[in-house]
Amino acid sequence: MWLMQPPGVYAAQGDTALLIEHLGRESLSPGCRVLDLGTGSGAVAVAAARWGAAVTAVDVSRRALAAAWINGALHGRRISVRHGDLLEPVRSRRFDVVVSNPPYVPGLSERLPAHGITRAWEAGPDGRTLLDRICHQVPQVLVPGGVLLLVQSSICGVELTQKALSASGLETAVVARVRQPFGPVMAARAAWFEERGLIAPGQRAEELVVIRGVRAA
Repeated sequence: MWLMQPPGVYAAQGDTALLIEHLGRESLSPGCRVLDLGTGSGAVAVAAARWGAAVTAVDVSRRALAAAWINGALHGRRISVRHGDLLEPVRSRRFDVVVSNPPYVPGLSERLPAHGITRAWEAGPDGRTLLDRICHQVPQVLVPGGVLLLVQSSICGVELTQKALSASGLETAVVARVRQPFGPVMAARAAWFEERGLIAPGQRAEELVVIRGVRAA
């Protein structure tokens, strides 16, 4: 699927493709309400719309939202875009499926960047600043029986995510595990990850994981 990917917007990569693959296994019905949190270039949103879903895409980057809207139009689909921080623009709404490929790369600072492409991956010292918020907040916008699909790196704690989602009322399962070499951002921080004990000495690969959570019907 061809996408316009302007400078400053997160380009779809392996984690995005993995999320799309498993979204496709949900057998989306026409008009199914899908929320894409942190849409980036809109790859997941466009895929969902092409399968017939009614898609809302949220991002803190206006440039990303513009890219998502244009990419939807290029594929003959309408993506409803909302600017804001995670669920802030859609708190009063309910969705059948929520998908997210959030920032999860551990970084040096507690404060997340307010501007620029680094917002697409910086996620605090343990990589969980956005993950923890999603785990706590997303069940509030899922309909009974609604599904969350979340992709993350194994270095930020898969069990922590599952426990947090379970505490929020979702039944969880890991539906995909794919090992891949570190990309440029992760590779540049590998020595620091070793110092922090986030990876084993010499480790230069990560496991991408898709977690599926279901709200009780």
